[in-house]
Amino acid sequence: MRNLKITLAYDGYEFHGWQVQPGLATVQGVLREALARVTGEDPLPQGSGRTDAGVHALAQVASCAIRSPIPVSNLLIALNDILPPSVRLLRVEEAQPEFHARASAKAKTYRYRIYRGAICPPFRARYVYHHPFPLDEAAMQRAAAQVEGEHDFTSFAAVDPERGREDAPASCVRTVFSSAWERREEELVYTIRGNGFLHHMVRNLVGTFLLLGKGTLAQADLQRILAQQDRSAAGPTAPPQGLYLVSVEY
Repeated sequence: MRNLKITLAYDGYEFHGWQVQPGLATVQGVLREALARVTGEDPLPQGSGRTDAGVHALAQVASCAIRSPIPVSNLLIALNDILPPSVRLLRVEEAQPEFHARASAKAKTYRYRIYRGAICPPFRARYVYHHPFPLDEAAMQRAAAQVEGEHDFTSFAAVDPERGREDAPASCVRTVFSSAWERREEELVYTIRGNGFLHHMVRNLVGTFLLLGKGTLAQADLQRILAQQDRSAAGPTAPPQGLYLVSVEY
């Protein structure tokens, strides 16, 4: 058996997330189908994380084991030839037998894009969250650093943190290495890097920062929300189309 490390990018707009779901188009599903057509096997590629419906990836990582002797350079060409244009494999590499895209990950970086202009260009609409309303962006920038370090992020996890799944997190404690907002022309961009992320964690953080930018919350409220360990204490979940998985580190 050969263990493959696959790095891929995808436009999540037309997919119902990463994970295979009966009767629905998913990234894991189309990658599995492409692997089956090329290798004659049925491996289920395991991703570094399960991006939600509408979420994009610049460099998602997946792993799977196959018996086929096809060289990785040929696999890259053959798979890209039959995958939909919204999914592109960037690299296919041989990995050590113990490598697992999710379990071996040491850090991930996510980015969230908010378009601040009055009119969002139609060709950008599915890749940003359009929010043209007044925001105290400087306050949001100051607040971002408050979530850096090790915290229990229960308040920012989905209400049902994927109960019943074998890989559901036993703890909501995560370490955030960096957290920052910055202006990039007409976009306000949030970038966060950490050792792992809970279901909806980044989108819930963004939704909470937006409340702070609107003046609904104060700087001191972030520490209170973290301490409460209660999802209802934090802000709403930001829309999925502005979120990108940027990179995975091993």
